[in-house]
Amino acid sequence: MVEYTLVSSPGKTLIAGGYLILDPTYSGTSISTSARFYTCIINNPTLPPNYIRVRSPQFLNAEWEYALSFEPVFSLNPLGEDSPNKFIYFALQHSLALAIETNGVAVIKEALSTGLDIAILGDNDFYSQRTKMAQLNLPRTRESLAQLSPFLKTGTTLKDVHKTGLGSSAALITSFVSALLLHLSVISKSSFSDVSKDGKASSDDGTYLAHNLAQFVHCLAQGKVGSGFDVATAVFGSQIYTRFNPAVLQDLMDSTQPQNLLAVLSPRNKAWDYSVQSFNLPPCTRLMLADVDAGSDTPSLVGRVLKWRKESPQEADPLWRSLDQLNQSLAQTLLHLSRLHKQDSGNYESAVKYISSLQPVQWEANPWQPPAEIPIVSAFYDVHRISQAIRAKMREMGKLAGVPIEPPEQTKLLDSCVAQAGVIGGGVPGAGGYDAIWVLICNPLNCYPDQHPSERIEHLWSNNKELDVSPLLANESNAKGTRIESLEQVPGLKDMIENHSYRD
Repeated sequence: MVEYTLVSSPGKTLIAGGYLILDPTYSGTSISTSARFYTCIINNPTLPPNYIRVRSPQFLNAEWEYALSFEPVFSLNPLGEDSPNKFIYFALQHSLALAIETNGVAVIKEALSTGLDIAILGDNDFYSQRTKMAQLNLPRTRESLAQLSPFLKTGTTLKDVHKTGLGSSAALITSFVSALLLHLSVISKSSFSDVSKDGKASSDDGTYLAHNLAQFVHCLAQGKVGSGFDVATAVFGSQIYTRFNPAVLQDLMDSTQPQNLLAVLSPRNKAWDYSVQSFNLPPCTRLMLADVDAGSDTPSLVGRVLKWRKESPQEADPLWRSLDQLNQSLAQTLLHLSRLHKQDSGNYESAVKYISSLQPVQWEANPWQPPAEIPIVSAFYDVHRISQAIRAKMREMGKLAGVPIEPPEQTKLLDSCVAQAGVIGGGVPGAGGYDAIWVLICNPLNCYPDQHPSERIEHLWSNNKELDVSPLLANESNAKGTRIESLEQVPGLKDMIENHSYRD
């Protein structure tokens, strides 16, 4: 294998802050997932100079070719009759334009003196694997998913694939622009390879430049300035996020040929006023995710909720303030549990093992509970109580706005989940709808497999008759946000790239 640049970025699950996160007044808690998107860039001497080939070998008809010209000004010209993929096109166009602004035309010309071959691949969890498991006569379980080959071909086009709601477009864009900026020496390897003591990505300018570019490209490809939490999670990992003012991107969004990208996207531009607070789920817990095969139109849901808020502020504003207090309480209680583990890991682990065998309503009912475990058990019950209150407020918002944020079938499923022994809380991520659910469970040490809370949840999901529930393998990412990868360390990726991406 020739020299390469390989960068990955994680998906996301928003466990608190749905809808509110669109307003800079409020924050949300977003969890980065172990499911990742990978971008691999290779200088291919068999390709002409100033030529770029991009492939997504998991999909049908997913190859795009571009020719670059630098005179009289830089331009990126799609080749072939098919219309360009706007996510790929905008990512290339503006990454290259930013590289030229930063390093000069001569340096970029030299970097492209041989053509570039680029492969983009996503972990299986970004796409529904129902069809594949049915073909193999496998039950819809995490064990079955683990048996599937990595980076499976979907057998369909990008337009028709069934996504699972993990933020595939944001993870794709973030890994893509980060890899390009690294490959073209706009940012250094240390930007994403340094990890501080709290596990957060390095805070040098390169990290934030890649973030700001990814935000711009993602907004441009979607045709609107979103909250940006999905891109921020892809860059920095799990976090408590407060959005940036959309005005920072408005001039670039309105221009057909944006100029002076660096002036706007520079980390030194004070108009980038988003906030990212590093976050982790507490030790001895596990996030479980499931894809619900009914689907929801997220832009439609968001539009209707925002319309209701604008038209009925007397209903909406008090509800949003109440939800915000609950969302903040959830995040802070989860962080408090991590501190309790740090202070006394032995009693913490003992408390988790104890509540793993009981329903939440029983957690605080033991009169013989060791005194040192009582505040730990109480904090876990607070998470349960707060997450249930958030669900109730979200259902109220849905009713007032006429939007199925947590539809009755989802409510019944989640109620069954959170009533199980060892289940801390759950909900519908992001904008909700018939799309997905998340459940936070105890993950005790030295637990018999058949007594683990995850077994109860999987059994519940597999036997649900009202909704088509399929688990995902993804949990919270220990690797945080964007990072540089080695092909040898990512199972299946090298074979997929060599066998399907770089044919002459």
